[in-house]
Amino acid sequence: MRHNYFDTEVAATYDEGSPEMFAPEVLGPTVDLLAELAAGRPALELAVGTGRVALPLSERGVRVHGIELSEAMVAQLRAKPGAERVEVTIGDMTTTRVGGSFGVAYLVFNTIGNVTTQDDQVRCFETAAAHLEPGGFFVVEKGVPVLRRIPEGERFAVFNHTDEHVGIDEYDSATQLMWSHHYSSDDGGTTYHRNSVPFRYVWPAELDLMARIAGMRLRDRWADWDRSPFTPESTKHVSVWEKIGA
Repeated sequence: MRHNYFDTEVAATYDEGSPEMFAPEVLGPTVDLLAELAAGRPALELAVGTGRVALPLSERGVRVHGIELSEAMVAQLRAKPGAERVEVTIGDMTTTRVGGSFGVAYLVFNTIGNVTTQDDQVRCFETAAAHLEPGGFFVVEKGVPVLRRIPEGERFAVFNHTDEHVGIDEYDSATQLMWSHHYSSDDGGTTYHRNSVPFRYVWPAELDLMARIAGMRLRDRWADWDRSPFTPESTKHVSVWEKIGA
């Protein structure tokens, strides 16, 4: 099983670290699209976390089952109203299987990058495909790698800089590995605490090939959940692959 970087300490403040992801203008289009693709069928969330998406999706009448590696993250979900509507299986999304079939599976907020090998990223697609009905959909939200904005010879890019938090991404283009280094302070910048998390960055075309390996094909790709067009200037994408019928 993969290493759990989202233990009790991280889980306790996870939602506070990204309040913008709970904004109605973010969650509204996310839930709208997933509910539309589910079309009355159950949904499977890989890495369900604290339930940011699963809970409002379940409020729309979609039966949601989640797979989650971190028991501490699930404990945060269970403390929220409506958590009883979301069934959760503790396990690794690269290998875990649950009962039943689903109309849509989804993996949001760059979480495919938490899987740090290409083989295991392929296994995530295989997990989704194994649970989908023929014609079902797998949805992934992922940022586009920012390497073109990093000067030649550099490996580091600052993505946040305040007195309370400094965030630096480190890239290794030979392995497609990256590390997000977080330096946080609770005393106004006098003392910082470091936390580093590894990722594997992946290009949209590489994800398309992973989908083909798992028996799916690209149906749509947008720049965001609002279905705005994906262009060379897009900084992220929401991609939908359809499971090829038997």
